Amino acid sequence: MAASPWHHFGPHDTVLFAGRGGGPRKTMSRKRRSYEAGHQAKFLVVVDDTPECDRALYFASRRAARVGINVIMLRVIDTHDRNQQWLGVADIMRAEAHEEAQQMLARAAARANGIAGITPEQVIREGDTAEEILKLIDEDEDISVLVLAAGAGDEGPGPLVSSLGTTAGSFPVPMAIVPGHLSDEDLDAMS
Repeated sequence: MAASPWHHFGPHDTVLFAGRGGGPRKTMSRKRRSYEAGHQAKFLVVVDDTPECDRALYFASRRAARVGINVIMLRVIDTHDRNQQWLGVADIMRAEAHEEAQQMLARAAARANGIAGITPEQVIREGDTAEEILKLIDEDEDISVLVLAAGAGDEGPGPLVSSLGTTAGSFPVPMAIVPGHLSDEDLDAMS
């Protein structure tokens, strides 16, 4: 039997477990199969432009290597601000956004490999980040934990943690929130 990703969480880890709580419940069509034969559990990390993204990637990579599971990285391209009147320009912008997303994921994958010797899966989606996270979780029955990092500044926990944190009670998988101020050494000791 594969090791549980939660088996070695310590007293300093902040983990929000999704359950039946307030807010609308997102129903998933697929159950989690992370630990069944032929499957492997995955930590999902969203790769974005925030400084705290590296903290989530670092923690997820180290933790995944320690417990023998995989990491899947998601980059979402925001398509809301595109003017559809200029289709030729929109196509060029879309191609450039995909190329930039591929480069960003390649850098993040190289970082994960350097941190923990793992080779994460890479996924690019277009649309609203929160919606695409939920879609990917629904489609990939091996995703067992969403790993996010909270911002370390006075501006609050960051846009992704703020938006998803309000739905934690009805989220389809557990969310691990990594404090953004933790150093590599701090995370090494916890992951």
